[in-house]
Amino acid sequence: MRVVITGASGLVGSNLAIQLVEAGHQVRCVRRRSSQTSHLSSLPIEWVEGDLSAPASLVAAFRGMDAVFHCAAVTGLSRHASEAMVRSNVEGTKAVIDASQIARISRLIHCSSVAAVAISEDGKPVTEDRPWNFDKFGLAAGYSVTKRESEALVRSAVEEGHLDAVIVNPCYMLGPYDPKPSTGQLVVNIVKGKVPGYTDGVNNFVDVRDVCRGMIAAWEKGRSGERYILGNRNMTYQEITRMIAQVAGLRPPDWRVPRPIFAVFGWLGDLQEMLTRREAMINSTLVGFSYCKGYLFSSEKAARELGYRPGPLEDAIRDAIIWFRKNGMLC
Repeated sequence: MRVVITGASGLVGSNLAIQLVEAGHQVRCVRRRSSQTSHLSSLPIEWVEGDLSAPASLVAAFRGMDAVFHCAAVTGLSRHASEAMVRSNVEGTKAVIDASQIARISRLIHCSSVAAVAISEDGKPVTEDRPWNFDKFGLAAGYSVTKRESEALVRSAVEEGHLDAVIVNPCYMLGPYDPKPSTGQLVVNIVKGKVPGYTDGVNNFVDVRDVCRGMIAAWEKGRSGERYILGNRNMTYQEITRMIAQVAGLRPPDWRVPRPIFAVFGWLGDLQEMLTRREAMINSTLVGFSYCKGYLFSSEKAARELGYRPGPLEDAIRDAIIWFRKNGMLC
């Protein structure tokens, strides 16, 4: 089959491109002129220039293809959605939907996030049918809001009969081919000894390669208009930092960071964002997520309908460390 990927230079898109090539598909990837794609240079990928803000370029890139995997997005923990985030996550998704219709794409696979789903209020893992409630917890940050809006655009197009699309909602991903790095920064920081302690929150961690296998399964088996949470293990931050340290052969951080101390840095970061209009390294949103005990998710629906079966998380951590070292990020 002939498939096209947006955002192929990032963590999800890179691993997805590798798996699709290995499965024998003809892979075309859309990249901006400034995108760094050298880590995929050995793959037989057809690269075409395009931009989410240039709809005509997307139509040209999508023509003749069978499916579109939309992975491009602007991430971050800024409290309010920046112009770039809205332009990419919302307006960019609308452009992808329109281009898919014009190019007569058979199916769109939209990569969203669990940040567009919900936070648990009863201690049970969240499922796909739970209503969005991040505002209730003071965590309606720019990324969560824009990913929610982008999902609404996809569902609306499906409901109106204009598009066949499936939505996937990955959890916190770890693994190789993370060039920025993005979520893999946690691994880099722990291995470099830059993480002094852990917070009381929880999250769901998953191998990015399992997510990509889930995305391909959603393309092949998913029901149109449905969304599927792709995760693995719900863990405390103490557990994940300990696991990363153990895989790396290091002593794990053993200091429980008191929330009041972290909150001070969060407030200072908020002030910095107000003054500079740029995202701070630490802000109140990061503090909120770091201590959130309701960030729990279930992949039962994906297991039942897609045959989704994630593997050991230690493999993702080990391969991420190897890749980061090979690429000079752990020197």
